[in-house]
Amino acid sequence: MSLRTAQRASLVDQVIDQLKEQITSSSWQMNAKIPTETVLAEQLGVGRNTVREAVRALTHAGLLECRQGDGTYVRATSELSGAMQRRLRAAEQLEILEVRRALEVEAARLAATRRTGDDIAAIEAALTAREKAWEAGEPNGFVEADLAFHVAVVQATHNRVLIDLYEDFSTALRASITAAGTSINSSYIPHDAIARAIAAGDASAAERAGHACMEHILIALTDAQELPS
Repeated sequence: MSLRTAQRASLVDQVIDQLKEQITSSSWQMNAKIPTETVLAEQLGVGRNTVREAVRALTHAGLLECRQGDGTYVRATSELSGAMQRRLRAAEQLEILEVRRALEVEAARLAATRRTGDDIAAIEAALTAREKAWEAGEPNGFVEADLAFHVAVVQATHNRVLIDLYEDFSTALRASITAAGTSINSSYIPHDAIARAIAAGDASAAERAGHACMEHILIALTDAQELPS
């Protein structure tokens, strides 16, 4: 009995690993609906109960989301991202902003000392897309463009730990930025000073610009939501 249980557990673990690979390799995109249990069971050559247990485990980890009567969707790209999404849903905007400030200000400082020509081009392209989305009045497009700008800055640090951490954090951050944007949609907070300082290789200026950006967001949130300062 003990051996059979171990074999079954091993089979479920193998299916979990294969499903996880589909997510982390982007074979299954974020927010995409995954194949049904029946289809997955046929593809993997296992029983539906095995697939169900694997999906349940990945749902508990936050990578998948089961929608009753609809199907199962990709919710996050890693366990860390899934955990962050659950935590951020229960967090106050001010708490989230404090974490953003810690990550993004340090990223701006490091990017100014490590950026390459390609990094500068990516940051400038993201900045342009951000400004265009705002001018076009596209809230969803603006959220994506704003995140893309900060991701480009973080990537310019060439710090793999920071890049991976922010990638997971930014996946969970979309809802927060959307909510903040809804509250402060009359205020545009420019990021060009951050981009200029990074391009110039001025770490101090990049750090100051990052701090100024976060302070503007804090003021806007405080005014709109009456958060304690």
